[in-house]
Amino acid sequence: MSPEPLALYIHWPFCLAKCPYCDFNSHVRPEGPDHARFTAALRAELAHEAARVGPRTLSSIFFGGGTPSLMRPEDVAALIADATRLFAPSPDIEITLEANPTSVEREKLRGFREAGVNRLSLGVQALDGKALGFLGRQHDAGEAIVALEVARALFPRLSFDMIYARPGQGEAEWRAELRRALDLAADHLSLYQLTIEPGTRFATEHARGAIQLPESDEAARLYHATAEEAARFGLRFYEVSNYAKPGAESRHNLAYWRYGDYLGIGAGAHQRLLQGGTMLATRRHRAPEEWAARVEQHGHGTVEETSLTPRERGREAMLMGLRLAEGVLPARVEARSGLPWAAIIDPVMLEALLEEDYLHWRDGHLAATPEGLLRLDALLPVLLR
Repeated sequence: MSPEPLALYIHWPFCLAKCPYCDFNSHVRPEGPDHARFTAALRAELAHEAARVGPRTLSSIFFGGGTPSLMRPEDVAALIADATRLFAPSPDIEITLEANPTSVEREKLRGFREAGVNRLSLGVQALDGKALGFLGRQHDAGEAIVALEVARALFPRLSFDMIYARPGQGEAEWRAELRRALDLAADHLSLYQLTIEPGTRFATEHARGAIQLPESDEAARLYHATAEEAARFGLRFYEVSNYAKPGAESRHNLAYWRYGDYLGIGAGAHQRLLQGGTMLATRRHRAPEEWAARVEQHGHGTVEETSLTPRERGREAMLMGLRLAEGVLPARVEARSGLPWAAIIDPVMLEALLEEDYLHWRDGHLAATPEGLLRLDALLPVLLR
């Protein structure tokens, strides 16, 4: 049996400013990063991993960050050329790049399209000026709308992000803002509830009471309103925070949620690769300069690589797969973990959660119901052995 197609994640860790809600591995360099050095390191680490992995079909490339639209288009083109030379690209390979709607980044969009990017993901986050200021964004609503219009004309596929459940945001207000966004949408939206992540500026402000998020009941109402509004525009929920027209789902992100094989290149990147019955979990050094130095010395910036146990693999497959509307297929979880279904799931708790209508069976898949999706963090610890 031939191995599954491979997804490739390429991390650009630099931003113009650090958003107060963000806990991603992103860094600000006022003088700007050394583009030549970091691109060379990305290319070297990619070549190193390709030599280890061997021949594989490549189904997707995702430039994430940080802010990868701060890269030079010629560097993006070089990485795409390397990836599609080192691996066999699928005929419909999906190549996504994350961008912000600032005028600086917008001016580079044509260059990214010419480099081979065929899907753009714009970090809009809000269409309200006050909210954008609160979220620490570097653009205003007008810039976001212009960027969306430019991107729609350039890219075959377009997605953008919005953040809701902001302090003081009510359901009617969110529905109105979301309808404006959906009027501008192409085929995909990522709609995230604002959460307080440890180590962020918002975490400090929340701890001293300066930020109050909506109560859980109000957040649940906002979540249900989000799905209703998206459905009115033909975008269906397919993952906890993602909505798409049929066939427009992010194939790269589906590789994560379906627990497929993916490579992660760049500072702080993670990867999962099943080879010869062994699942290797790999992590790169988080600090960009230290990562680059390690690549220059060793060909890679790996700081940890472990072989996951079958139980760990089964848990990861369930943690990721139950985020999906389609849920998980027991036979696939067994194949990716090496364990029988009964060794992964507590059958007594499964029956209880089915009875309580938090989980259900559909087309042979075990999936969370709308109420179950709101409680996944609580359900999974009791469901899994």
